[in-house]
Amino acid sequence: MTHSRLQHIVPGALILALAIIVAWLSFTQEPADSFLFPRVVSSVFVALALWNFARAALGYAKVGRGISIETAKNVLPGVAVILIYAFWAAKGLGFYTASTITFFVLYSLYDPAPLGSVKDWLKRAIVTVLFMLVMYGLFSLLLQVQTPRGINF
Repeated sequence: MTHSRLQHIVPGALILALAIIVAWLSFTQEPADSFLFPRVVSSVFVALALWNFARAALGYAKVGRGISIETAKNVLPGVAVILIYAFWAAKGLGFYTASTITFFVLYSLYDPAPLGSVKDWLKRAIVTVLFMLVMYGLFSLLLQVQTPRGINF
């Protein structure tokens, strides 16, 4: 097996494993009605991850040369923020509070606008509020699913 093929198989296998774990968790949690939406989404993720892994294993995924060290360094802060969100903040602070903070931090990390500009900080705040209004409308009003509870709703 060539090195270039492995750089597609290994991430594909990791993503598939993660998708299976998330699906398993969504199918084993109670009350069942609260996890209907996560079950649907995680099932789709498993199907897509399986397709991605199969393409990599069969040698059909030939695009790209893997992730460079420079790209990994750029992505690492965002991954750290997402891990904190997923494993602590969403449950500890509540879904909407943690999501607001996480979105604002990620947006600030990757926004190319200067950090010293008050106008750009205002733009980040407005976009964050609008994003959270859409999230609230999607989950609470449209889908009517229970979101993780925490300190602040």
